[in-house]
Amino acid sequence: MSNDLRQQAIRLLARREHTRAELVRKLAALGTREEIDSVITELQASNLQSDSRAAESYVRSHGARLGASRLRQDLKTRGVVDELIDAQLDRDVLPDEMERARVVWARKFSAAPSDARDWARQARFLQGRGFASDVIRRLLKEPMGTTEE
Repeated sequence: MSNDLRQQAIRLLARREHTRAELVRKLAALGTREEIDSVITELQASNLQSDSRAAESYVRSHGARLGASRLRQDLKTRGVVDELIDAQLDRDVLPDEMERARVVWARKFSAAPSDARDWARQARFLQGRGFASDVIRRLLKEPMGTTEE
């Protein structure tokens, strides 16, 4: 049974990086919790599974279109610990949050908000993508083509 668990875990990891919590959830129907923990610990020891790599991979693939708070929430849902999330976001996401928000905004909207209703609609869109309210306010306040940071 343990070999089947190991093979299934390796198949999952071959498709994409998974966190420990994701593997536990996906392998739950195939064995006991102790067997699953043992297999995952073995995979971690041989460097086939790493929560750090899984977090980095997720941020790399989703970071261009999501804000820091949405990435934080998604990583927590995937079972990544807070210290790892903070380190990943501080290194890869937070330094260019304003620029990423500007790119996401520009893909969706062609013009700056013309009235309060339009401003609220654009702000809700960016907020849903996980951008901070101060970033949203600065972005929607500035005229297009200028950068005040």
